[in-house]
Amino acid sequence: MRALFALCLLLPLATLADDAPAEPYQPMAFLAGHCWKGSFPNKPMTDEHCFEWVYDGRFLRDRHTVHAEGKPDYLGETMYYWDPASRQIQFIYFESQGGVSKGSVQGASDGLLFPPASYVDADGEQTYRSHWQRSGGDAYEAVNEFKTKDGWVVAWKIKMQKQP
Repeated sequence: MRALFALCLLLPLATLADDAPAEPYQPMAFLAGHCWKGSFPNKPMTDEHCFEWVYDGRFLRDRHTVHAEGKPDYLGETMYYWDPASRQIQFIYFESQGGVSKGSVQGASDGLLFPPASYVDADGEQTYRSHWQRSGGDAYEAVNEFKTKDGWVVAWKIKMQKQP
């Protein structure tokens, strides 16, 4: 009887496991265990992202720092997670000035796509999207766009290099 009860409890979990992709984080796996750093074009600023698996690979954490000489660092942390309801990788981002963002990320043939999402802070809400295009095994270009009343505008492009 106990075995039957235990089996009844495990059946829903087995069904969920079968519905999830075998490796939901595969499109992002190249980032894990590495730091990636790039310079903003025409600005004396750098952006560094360090990715690590947490909780036995159930989540991917990205801690990032934007450094500009003579200014306090801008810090942010993103936690990527598999959402079985939407069958997508989702994220939540917090940054040191109080802003928060939630969205999703999808694998693409050349890297990663971040569909439109909203960033919210004390000044209001901004819609943005991003595309990270891989460049070999040790770099990717991040193209970030903001939505304006006239359409999408490139905010910045940064080539991110894997750090030793």
